Amino acid sequence: MGNPDKTALLDATGVAKSFGAVRALTDASLHVARGEVVALMGANGAGKSTFVKILTGVLRPDAGRVLIRGEVARVGSPAQARRSGLVPVYQEPSLIPDLDVADNLRLGDTPPEAFLHWVNELGINGLRLDDMIADLPLATLRILDLARALASEPDVLLLDEMTAALPTDLVENVLRVVRGQADEGRGVIYISHRFTEISELCDRATVLRDGMTVGDLKIEPVEDRCVEMMLGAKIDLGARDQGEAQINRGKPRLRVRNIAVAPKVSDVSFELYPGEVLGVVALEGQGQDEVFDVLSGFRRATGGTLEVNGEVMSFGHPGDAIAAGLTFVPGDRAEALLRERSVRENIALPFSARLRDWGPLKGRHEKARVDYAIEKLQIDTRAQGEVQRLSGGNQQKVTIGRWLAHGVQTLLLFDPTRGIDVRTKRQIYPLVRELAEQGAAVLYYTSELGEIQLACDRAVVIFNGRVVAVIEAADATEEVLMRAAYGLTEERVAS
Repeated sequence: MGNPDKTALLDATGVAKSFGAVRALTDASLHVARGEVVALMGANGAGKSTFVKILTGVLRPDAGRVLIRGEVARVGSPAQARRSGLVPVYQEPSLIPDLDVADNLRLGDTPPEAFLHWVNELGINGLRLDDMIADLPLATLRILDLARALASEPDVLLLDEMTAALPTDLVENVLRVVRGQADEGRGVIYISHRFTEISELCDRATVLRDGMTVGDLKIEPVEDRCVEMMLGAKIDLGARDQGEAQINRGKPRLRVRNIAVAPKVSDVSFELYPGEVLGVVALEGQGQDEVFDVLSGFRRATGGTLEVNGEVMSFGHPGDAIAAGLTFVPGDRAEALLRERSVRENIALPFSARLRDWGPLKGRHEKARVDYAIEKLQIDTRAQGEVQRLSGGNQQKVTIGRWLAHGVQTLLLFDPTRGIDVRTKRQIYPLVRELAEQGAAVLYYTSELGEIQLACDRAVVIFNGRVVAVIEAADATEEVLMRAAYGLTEERVAS
């Protein structure tokens, strides 16, 4: 394994881990020096999540060595990892939703003063320690997790897709703060699928493929070389058939009129047609969460009307929305999955909506539909027993595959590519387009502005609880969308 690097804050070499017959890691290595931000990169299923869990004490390796500050780390739990100076912020929030902020801080012995300092520094204003975690949006929870980690003054900060659920303004704050941590002599491991952030923030990139470290690169123009290493070949990152979309502009599938959801949403209106992918763009906290909650039946509007196929409706439960043909894929895939059930059971869930129907697939048609979704999305089924053992990208494909198997009329996608790799994104974009071509109507919120031109026909921009612009995809450059998202235009660029 070579001699340990005495100058490194973290020095991991030859790390291996198997789960039964599945070899998640075979030879993974990572080195982080003081004042350095190192990107850990790899396609979904490359072993990043397993490597991170080993480094942070969630899993024990089968082989290999991990040193922290030159000493062999005996990290048998996340608490021990924190005491050793390595503090992670995972993809999914690690806060307990049934407790308030203060109780969550007490559980981790986090000093409230330092925590609130970092919350404000990261751009979240007005947070109260008695706020319930369950009442806060996902992006805010991500910032709170980071603030809690920073308050512990880590030697090595590990960020797993930290910006994936964040709007642009909060992303800028995170990058500034993380760079400041490195400038103060700390080390940072940064996992992201956003090449622009990696190029801006990181000093080096370590690349995993098939459970092995296959490269260690200086950050320059990093995108092409990293993609080649991750996937074994160069790929086209931005291909889209620009043919004319077959949108039926007759009767809209979904008409939202002056929807209000107190206190954030005051006036949101738009129409969604069969065959259309309508993008939604908004910075954090502008009301997009509430709009999707109303459409998916998780909360009631306080004003306005909702029409589905010309019929005025009001949903009191997610089941009402599903019965009306509105199916929802949330940004937090943990909300949508039965994590201890198999891939097939998760995809087949809509076929077993009634409790008495739960169990093995009964009909040849249902089995064929599930097989079709697995094959269409190329879902990894090696971990047949539990979907939680899949990579994040494969978990996301399961949430989408569920409705692909069952059939889609109106699909509500909330940040569907959050935290997934380039290869999986390239599968999801054309799938969304294909669903629209088959007559589905798709509402597509994304925190990545570049996705609008890749996947959508138009975009509505929400600012301060109102729709401030409707923009055709051809005109929806990141600059145009950003100006609208910051409320710098009231022009309806397209209708």
